[in-house]
Amino acid sequence: MFELVKMVLDFVIHIDVHLSELIRSYGLWTYLILVLIIFSETGLVVAPLLPGDSLLFAAGAFAARGDFNIFWLFVLLSIAAVLGDTVNYWVGSYVGPKVFHNENVRFLNRKYLDRTHEFYEKYGGKTIIIARFVPIIRTFAPFVAGIGSMTYGKFISYNVIGGILWIGAFAYAGFFFGNIPMVKHNFTLVIFAIIILSVMPGVIEIIKHKMKKA
Repeated sequence: MFELVKMVLDFVIHIDVHLSELIRSYGLWTYLILVLIIFSETGLVVAPLLPGDSLLFAAGAFAARGDFNIFWLFVLLSIAAVLGDTVNYWVGSYVGPKVFHNENVRFLNRKYLDRTHEFYEKYGGKTIIIARFVPIIRTFAPFVAGIGSMTYGKFISYNVIGGILWIGAFAYAGFFFGNIPMVKHNFTLVIFAIIILSVMPGVIEIIKHKMKKA
């Protein structure tokens, strides 16, 4: 497990180097590799550590260099992001009844499921969209929405909006700013900055929660 985490961190920190190697080795097949990474990060609850924001920014920067077509990159990765969340939702929807089938399972009783459903019915749309921009949280948000039986029609609309906004924001940010000399020569630092800014909302919420409990 430690080795896997180490590999993922190395890939993220040196993402420009590794992405360049992928392009040289696989050419157009790199599109498929990126699609699988984005799909897995959003669709599999066991893969929350896969790169998301940093990968999108780097891919956009490589598109500006001519290695990718930015339009097709945006379209394919948007589809991957939407499909990932959709699969995650249905897995949660399938798992939920299995977990909560007993009325009085300790810590996992029906009341928790009902409360989750109510929460997502009230705040779900905003949660699904905002979660796209928070690492790890975006992997679990659709899963919990499925467990809470959030109305699918409501979920899919916010899923599509959030997916398009997320892919578009980071891919096009990389496309327009990734090759500015200052950014290009300090790419690793920029990736670190993206990661820090991405996790900051979650950290702030944790601190607020701890302060309230205290």
